[in-house]
Amino acid sequence: MRSKAVVLLSGGLDSAVTLYFARSLGYQCFCLIFDYGQRHRREIQSAKRIAKSANCPFKILKISLPWKGSSLLDSHKRLPISNYRASMAIPSTYVPARNIIFLSFAISYAETIGAKTVFIGAHVQDYSGYPDCRPEFFRVFKKVISCGTKTGTGNNTIKINTPLIKKNKAEIIKLGDRLGVPFVLTWSCYQGGRRPCARCQSCRFRAKGFKEAGLKDPLQ
Repeated sequence: MRSKAVVLLSGGLDSAVTLYFARSLGYQCFCLIFDYGQRHRREIQSAKRIAKSANCPFKILKISLPWKGSSLLDSHKRLPISNYRASMAIPSTYVPARNIIFLSFAISYAETIGAKTVFIGAHVQDYSGYPDCRPEFFRVFKKVISCGTKTGTGNNTIKINTPLIKKNKAEIIKLGDRLGVPFVLTWSCYQGGRRPCARCQSCRFRAKGFKEAGLKDPLQ
């Protein structure tokens, strides 16, 4: 019987690669998709299609963050369109405590279904700006799981797996290409329109990644 894993699936290429990576390791993957009021709601449909392409069951969890606090949640705030972050400043696209919230739900789901691992697609580019994507955050969160859950107190704690944490976008894309990830189904644009805007920070990071990987983005 295969080990179960919960995979946080956003619909972006990073989480898609993470799902296919987890599946390649032999895990029976259960995808958790969040509808948290994000402007780029197109990614929810992408996440559903990716889960189906991988033949993995999925759940869509709708949560409310009415206080907003991020340009991804507030249409009145301008999205960053600069090519690359020039400093360690936290960008406006940071959603307050998002990974703490998401991982808490994922751990609850994992503990309920008997999954021993939670996969999340955080990586080096993310943790240059997002505090809840840093390796030290995940190390500390593991301690929270070990002392704050039934499985943890039973010396059988749920693991958090961050397989992309040290990879840049080009390396992630190359890995996804080897794993057969259907990049055509993924969505990265913060604008969430019918087509990628090619101007927002996420679109530009994606374009740079495909260029450096020597591959063509099927969405362009």
